[in-house]
Amino acid sequence: MHAIGIDLGTSGIRLVLLDPAGERIHAAQRALPASVGGEEQRAEQNPALWWSHVRELLREAATHLNGQPAAIAVDGTSATLLRLDADGRPTHPALMYNDARATDMLPVLAGVAPAASAVHSPSSSAAKLLWLRRHEGLSGVRRVLHQADWIAGRLRGRFDHMDENNALKLGYDALWGGWPNWLQETLGTDAALLPEVVPAGTVLGPVDPQVAEALHLNPACRVVAGTTDSIAGFLASGVADDTTGVTSLGSTLVLKQLAPEPIYAPELGIYSHRLLGRWLVGGASNSGGAVLRQYFDDAALERLSDTIDSENDSGLDYRPLPRTGERFPVNDPELEPRLAPRPDDDARFLQGLFEGIARIERDGYRRLTELGAPRVEHVVSLGGGARNPVWTRIRSRILECPVTPAADDDAARGAARLARIGVGLEPGFTD
Repeated sequence: MHAIGIDLGTSGIRLVLLDPAGERIHAAQRALPASVGGEEQRAEQNPALWWSHVRELLREAATHLNGQPAAIAVDGTSATLLRLDADGRPTHPALMYNDARATDMLPVLAGVAPAASAVHSPSSSAAKLLWLRRHEGLSGVRRVLHQADWIAGRLRGRFDHMDENNALKLGYDALWGGWPNWLQETLGTDAALLPEVVPAGTVLGPVDPQVAEALHLNPACRVVAGTTDSIAGFLASGVADDTTGVTSLGSTLVLKQLAPEPIYAPELGIYSHRLLGRWLVGGASNSGGAVLRQYFDDAALERLSDTIDSENDSGLDYRPLPRTGERFPVNDPELEPRLAPRPDDDARFLQGLFEGIARIERDGYRRLTELGAPRVEHVVSLGGGARNPVWTRIRSRILECPVTPAADDDAARGAARLARIGVGLEPGFTD
């Protein structure tokens, strides 16, 4: 059986097709417009556009399948929430992952939800749902789902399941394995909007026959419960042991690591996702590539990096934050950036920034270890910063362990890998 991964990202939708041996044989993408904002903190998008692009991408993939069946898994942006009618049609635009209008719901959640829950943010799915309930009402709404769940539902013709990873920010208790009493009591009769939750990688069922015919897919194709986009990126890395950390070097610095037991430190933004028999833990610093972009463009980064002596420290003690405030490995909203003194030599200044971000990365993994995660002995890198060999050598020196780029960091590839695991084409973490 082939495998298809669909990544519903911030700026576009990407599809990857793997053959039965797990080799990539096709990839394609479609761009998405920016979310519509309007008032401050609002971000909405029309779900019909996602489905239109997914249909196009699947029709293209069908020409490479030659009638062979495929397992299909979808990842989407975490906490992007939809309201659906009885037929699974969206009743309103989707509230995107970065829609943070629900600030007035935080006191409500603080009064009912445990501190370790992942709902204590105005952009969480739970905050969005409670805000909609209070300010717009839920008349005509029969189900709430996340972005990845809805596309999987469109493929199946059923809208009755949600994966555990997306469900976390709606209040799902991954440790207990169910919707908690506090959420059901808060929602009252609206708790009926919540679907059944299944582990990521669960086979949900076949593609709807009419959908299969319209998209020229084999009706034996199976839909597998998906995950969030960041977890799909982790899966793309291929890491399957708990002593290898995965660092994403994008605009921000994100660390992830498998662990045998869950870790919760909500004050640091650390939650645990159950994933294929293990727990995926991690944290995100405000530091990262956005700080570098404040001073250098791509050409300057490449030119200056070539002149840096990565084996010898610059002697600069920077704390490269883009603005006041940090969330991980320390939680301090008043923490100030430290970017002075700036030397006349731009290469030395850049080296100091590289080293400062690497020290935050080192402290982040140390913090995870203090909280109970295994000690990291190797780090795999994702994102644009992973392609800078000088920065990689600096990070290896400061982290005191090997640092290597990931073999693949395509979230669509990670979703396809999840589909393969779901139908038994490759082992999960517990095998």
